[in-house]
Amino acid sequence: MSEATPTSTAVIQVQGLSYSYGDGRGVLSDVEFNVSEGERVGLVGPSGAGKSTLLMHLNGLLPDRLPVDSDRASVVVSGVPIRKSSVSEVRRRVGFVFQDPDDQLFCPTVREDVGFGPLNLGLSRDEVFQRIAESLEMVGLGGFENRSTLQLSTGERKRVCLAGVLACHPEVLVLDEPFANLDPRARRALVDVLREFAGAQVIATHDLEFVVELCDRVIILDEGEIKADGPVRNVLSDEVLIRKHGLEVPWELRART
Repeated sequence: MSEATPTSTAVIQVQGLSYSYGDGRGVLSDVEFNVSEGERVGLVGPSGAGKSTLLMHLNGLLPDRLPVDSDRASVVVSGVPIRKSSVSEVRRRVGFVFQDPDDQLFCPTVREDVGFGPLNLGLSRDEVFQRIAESLEMVGLGGFENRSTLQLSTGERKRVCLAGVLACHPEVLVLDEPFANLDPRARRALVDVLREFAGAQVIATHDLEFVVELCDRVIILDEGEIKADGPVRNVLSDEVLIRKHGLEVPWELRART
């Protein structure tokens, strides 16, 4: 299969993406989809479907050995194929938020953690401090700069992770189970932040109510393959389809079917 041809509106293009771990277990099989500018896409499916593995390909965290310039790339971001020579540029454009904030936070204070990315972009000290303040305000944590990351709630820690990503001014957000272990208030705060982000988003989640509320489109992934891809209300109101893949019709759609 030939490499994806970039288009003017697709910020992410995935074509013929397959992946197996070292033990030979296949996780993804010939996955193909595009994400347009400003589009919010929910990625849903049962546990073990390959959602996290797919997300990690979108900014070059996988595969372990990236394609070299002569090899075909299965993922293209804003016209840039993800290869060994381009992965740094891609990671400037695609911000990744892990499910567990402990996988992302490693500095003793909020300021240091949020500023780590901008510092590595080679920005001036004044610009870094400005981005720290702006991104913390965006996630509702203005004034938290001197707080210890170890003394924050789970919801606050997740928002600090998101602030660190936003401080790098990405074109795309990729989030893995952003609502896991959040109480309703923290969930609402995070929804509000994501609603304000103008770029494209790909969000893996088991929270289908959230998908209905925020996303334009949903992809169902099961056994490493895309089983459905379309408008949220059309796909998630199909009870036969989603039950087949271990899901339940969201309450809002169930009441109308």
